Amino acid sequence: MPSLPSTSCFLPTTSVLGGFLGPGVLGSPRRAHCRPPPAFISVSGDCPLHLDEIRHFLNLCPELSLGWFEEGRLVAFIIGSLWDQERLSQEALTLHKPRGTAVHIHVLAVHRTFRQQGKGSILMWRYLQYLRCLPFARRALLMCEDFLVPFYQKCGFEALGPCEVTVGELAFVEMQHPVRGHAFMRRNSGC
Repeated sequence: MPSLPSTSCFLPTTSVLGGFLGPGVLGSPRRAHCRPPPAFISVSGDCPLHLDEIRHFLNLCPELSLGWFEEGRLVAFIIGSLWDQERLSQEALTLHKPRGTAVHIHVLAVHRTFRQQGKGSILMWRYLQYLRCLPFARRALLMCEDFLVPFYQKCGFEALGPCEVTVGELAFVEMQHPVRGHAFMRRNSGC
């Protein structure tokens, strides 16, 4: 794992994210795959969440979001929520299931000036380590386009097959990563 600059800081993105994302930063009000945003870009280069949806999940489950800050500037973030079913469905795009044991990763986004530097992979690794400290988290789920499967496989995810969720004509692959939880119970876990 590459070393991080001494000015790097990983923090929950709760209220801070709203300050860095002004109105309209994530493009048009369409749900998914809108025009690439001017600042933050998901791994695919498309806009997976509208700003109101990001705020929605930050209010419902801030503990499942993580931001990477360098010198006080947000450079990357992940937004997640809990899900209580074996596989993702259309409802998973907007619902948070507080009693769920699966963390649905809605978006991994990196500021455009920090792309192609490995920050997405590092943040995902750190996020998965963080999830191990949460006693309720058993696995992480996400959906992605076919061309992103190798990226997420390098992060330790395994493909479950086609996802039930579609957006227009786009189809997705559903992937999961075991988390196992209860790291807080291990001595010197560092969590």
